[in-house]
Amino acid sequence: MADEISIDKFFETQLKVGNVLEAEEVEGSEKLIKMKVDIGEDRQIVAGIKQWYSPEDLVGKQIIVVANLKTAKLMGIESQGMMLCADTEDGPVFLTPSKEVPNGSKIK
Repeated sequence: MADEISIDKFFETQLKVGNVLEAEEVEGSEKLIKMKVDIGEDRQIVAGIKQWYSPEDLVGKQIIVVANLKTAKLMGIESQGMMLCADTEDGPVFLTPSKEVPNGSKIK
């Protein structure tokens, strides 16, 4: 069994629903796509999913974002969160709500 965490520790993570407003390939990268995501406020998120998704696949989709993750730089580009994906044999599958909800909705 994986290391267990307390419920209090879990609730420190802020998961929110966001809508991908814009997406583009990161020039010079074989893996990265840069997205502008509305999670109640606009965030720039960089994800290593280019092998499986094109920017056109993402625009207009609702995704789940870790909203309080420390900002990171990938190839010099700031990423202000993380897109959640299921890890499958065929590559990552981005998580999305079963029906449309307001951007910024918290995941509990």
